[in-house]
Amino acid sequence: MSETHFGFQKVDETQKAQRVRGVFDSVAGKYDVMNDLMSMGLHRAWKAYAVAVANVREGDRVLDIAGGTGDLAKAFAKKAGARGTVVHTDINEAMLRQGRNRLLDDGLVLPTAICDAETLPFPSGCFDLVSVAFGLRNMTHKERALAEMNRVLRAGGRLLVLEFSKVAQPLTKAYDWYSFQVLPRLGQWVAGDAASYRYLAESIRMHPGQAELKAMMKSAGFGHVDVHNLSAGVVALHVGIKC
Repeated sequence: MSETHFGFQKVDETQKAQRVRGVFDSVAGKYDVMNDLMSMGLHRAWKAYAVAVANVREGDRVLDIAGGTGDLAKAFAKKAGARGTVVHTDINEAMLRQGRNRLLDDGLVLPTAICDAETLPFPSGCFDLVSVAFGLRNMTHKERALAEMNRVLRAGGRLLVLEFSKVAQPLTKAYDWYSFQVLPRLGQWVAGDAASYRYLAESIRMHPGQAELKAMMKSAGFGHVDVHNLSAGVVALHVGIKC
């Protein structure tokens, strides 16, 4: 039996996807409200920065992985225009449904698909840009997922990974207190679910830091990787260019 991490717990790797699905099934309805509360609204600035760095142009083909409630897909679709394509995907049906409904409310009809990032159902070399925001840390085999993202990109295409990372050392104690004392209480108060938000805090601690993720992306076939630290490293944007 191969084991992997589910937060601080060790579980059979075949069970992780199901357990992560349970977390997001639980929080889907309050996901956006909780994002605003947890980050004090900063998640909007982090995503806006990622969109600016992405520099999507008219006619571009974009794949948004773990697209959830559709923030990035919406922003990319406006830039790609009528000649472009933005595919909105997530492994979790409840989250994808929330995102699809929000996009429809905004008058956007995008290709939407439930799919596992470790086995993407798209031809090789068909996208100009792939993005994954706050989703990579929940994947069982991150190396496999990164290799798949590389596969579906054209040569010279870019991968954007926006994810929680390793905060600057002077802030560690305060960040830990907030993550493990405040977040679960917020989760209980707003979403009626402290355990899922405790898992989210734990999953951040188990995720590779800036340098390790950069090395993983290079191993997956990205010839050049830039790292942008945001909010003192609370979040990092990794930008990889396919060889």
